Amino acid sequence: MKRILVLGASGYVGSQLIPKLLEQGHEVTAAARQIEYLKARVMPHSQLKFEYLDLSNREATLALIPHFDIVFFLVHGMAHGHDFLDYELTLARHVKEALDISDVQHVIYLSAIQPQTGNSEHLAARKATGDLLRTSKVAVTELRAGVIIGPGSAAYEIMRDFVYNLPVLIAPKWVESKANPIALENLNYYLLHLIAEDMPSNVIYEVGGPDILSYHQQFQIICDSVNKPLRLWATSLLTPKLASYWLGVVTSVPSNIGRALLAGLEHDFIADSASIQKRYPQPLISYADAVKSSVEQEGDFVLSNVWGFDPSALTRWQAGYGYYPKKTGATLTTRKSSQALWDVVKKIGSPDEGYFFANVLWRTREWLDIFFGGGRPIRRAPKGPQLQVGDFIDSWKVIRCEEPGFLSLLFGMKGPGLGRLEFTITDLGDKREINITAWWHPQGFRGLLYWFAMMPAHLFIFKGMVRAVCNKAKD
Repeated sequence: MKRILVLGASGYVGSQLIPKLLEQGHEVTAAARQIEYLKARVMPHSQLKFEYLDLSNREATLALIPHFDIVFFLVHGMAHGHDFLDYELTLARHVKEALDISDVQHVIYLSAIQPQTGNSEHLAARKATGDLLRTSKVAVTELRAGVIIGPGSAAYEIMRDFVYNLPVLIAPKWVESKANPIALENLNYYLLHLIAEDMPSNVIYEVGGPDILSYHQQFQIICDSVNKPLRLWATSLLTPKLASYWLGVVTSVPSNIGRALLAGLEHDFIADSASIQKRYPQPLISYADAVKSSVEQEGDFVLSNVWGFDPSALTRWQAGYGYYPKKTGATLTTRKSSQALWDVVKKIGSPDEGYFFANVLWRTREWLDIFFGGGRPIRRAPKGPQLQVGDFIDSWKVIRCEEPGFLSLLFGMKGPGLGRLEFTITDLGDKREINITAWWHPQGFRGLLYWFAMMPAHLFIFKGMVRAVCNKAKD
């Protein structure tokens, strides 16, 4: 058994790796900024601890890292924005300083393949981070991967969203670039076997799958797996800048991450995995089999506490719902107490409060359900004075309720997608932050059209709601 710290645990690879580490009997600490999201995704375990950690906080980083045997560095700064190169290097510098005062034996860093031609800021940041980590006194094993195939992998989800959400795939000219994506199962095999190794020095491995395919060919395989025809138009009119905007429309992958990945996909990404395969041999899963497995697992995201393990959410899931949702909402900071804010939030849907703001629009949407195949609106309210999981509020169902800070409602009306509405109250010490967020997993092209049709109302309705809740709250 080893004491293992997973940095960036709330990401795709980290959240999938943690259960496998626990199965091997290791003592795991999962560290991330999105700690509540991580707790909702990963099942509790006696050998698992959660730690909030922002690596930009030097003191917190120096305090946490020295107490472990193995550190997985799975962090990237793509969601940070345009200056993520400097941001990533700052994070790596803090980790390097912590390693130098630690008893850590081994760092396993998941990086990115460097292209044979061209470059991008994202890839440069990955390389520079590895270079900086290797200046520490701890041995670093860097795995350079390209696209990872599995539900939730951002690069894969971009391609998947294009297939599901567009009747015609409009893509940039880089669609003929080549890569050999790796299945998540194969990547995890390498990561888990590295734990048992005593690494006396730094080493870099490239990891990839057995098939070298153009993105055009990869699109074809995804289309075949979901029984959709491939209608692809590659055009030079989609410049990198225009392509980034187009990406934001078509896919639900966070826009900053999508733009960073898009810049890298312009180049060939062909990993030479002969070296790591010689050391840790395993059967490599073909691209077609990896995609087939991914399609079969697409609904797994519903089987988590993000959705309260609610059977209604599982029943409503359909093929075509993406792992990443579209989202919109509003946030406001106030001096009102958490309890005062909660006392208002828990009255949502009541005859006195309605939906706090623009009630006529909420009621209009309920009646529009008739045109989506639903029936007349049903007025329902919780039975008791306290909200409970399973309560219905009109067409909404309470799927998570954590007084006095969190409420999640499952979208119960008809529509081409799966959605929820969340209220979060966060205590900031002398102030409180209230956030209202609508999440929507579109079902294909119709789901996208529905989302953007609702956008005019979304632009102001949630801002009005958070203001109304704050104004109605009484201390």
